[in-house]
Formats: sequence, structure tokens, C-alpha cells
Amino acid sequence: MEASEAEWVRRAQAGDADAFAALVAEHQRFVYNLALRAVGDAREAEDIAQEAFVRAWLALANFRRQAQFRTWLYRIVMNLCCNRLPRLRRELSALEDEEVGDVPDESLPDPALGLEAEERRAFLHRHIEALPDHYRVLIALRYQQELPYADIAHILNLPLGTVKTGLFRARALLREALRRFEEGAA
Repeated sequence: MEASEAEWVRRAQAGDADAFAALVAEHQRFVYNLALRAVGDAREAEDIAQEAFVRAWLALANFRRQAQFRTWLYRIVMNLCCNRLPRLRRELSALEDEEVGDVPDESLPDPALGLEAEERRAFLHRHIEALPDHYRVLIALRYQQELPYADIAHILNLPLGTVKTGLFRARALLREALRRFEEGAA
């Protein structure tokens, strides 16, 4: 029987390196992809991922299990990304400082869902990569890591409304780019 993540965490906190290795194996792809989305450089993302796991191992005794392990780990990754990219920290701070206004309607269709044509998918991915860093990170956490809004807010240390607004605006930019693409103007 395979151990659950909670069991791996408990065993790793007791000093079991194999249990921590299982946690690394479970999360390494997501950690790397999150770092890559944030910093945009493969080597830098590899360094951040490695450093995140080292820091997680060293700080594991302090993990109180009030949040999911992945949320705690992704917070470490985002802190490392912000430390390496002061611009990302400034953009996330600016996003928090923006006036939130009306809460976006989350029932609006998401342009990333249901894209079947490879050409449209490639176009959309190019535009995701071209988004400002703070929007790109939000999109990565929500749609690549499939994290709930509350976890994203915790990871980025932003108010929940700021996360919702940021995702709404990022999706609006992507919808507009996709509309132009479908009209042949892109």
C-alpha cells in the first residue's frame, strides 16, 4: 500500500529521507513548472526548484500541517522566485495595491478550456508566456497547478479578491488575444 502525502510528511518530519524523496518525486514537476512560469528561464527554474526542496527539507520540522504540503512548498518556490526577480515582487505588490472594484464573475467561460486545435493552443501558450509576470504566475497556479483561489492567495500572500481580480484580468487579456486570432487579425 502506497503511503499518503500526509504520511510521507509525518515520516519526513521524523527524519525519514526516503519519505521526503517521495514528496520530491510527487511535486518536482509542478515546482519546476511553477518556477519556470515565474522566471522564464529553464536553468534559473532548475536552481529555484532544487533550492526550494533543500529549504523545504531544512524547514520541514516547522511545517504545522495547517495547509496542504504542496501549498506550503509552492509558497517557498514563490518566495525564491520573488527574491530572484525583484520585478515579480513589485508586480505582485502593485497587483495587490490596485483597486479591486467589482468581483469578477467566475462563471464566464475560460478561453483555455476546450481548445482542440493545436494552432489555437500554441497561440494561446505564446500569449500566456507574453503576459506580465504577475498574471503569468496566477495563470500557472490556477490552471497548471489547479490550485484553488484560497491556496493561490496564501502562496502569493495576496488577498483573495486580488487573486480573483488578477485572474479575471489575465483571462480577459487572453480572451481578447484569442478573439483577434479567430478574426485573423493576430
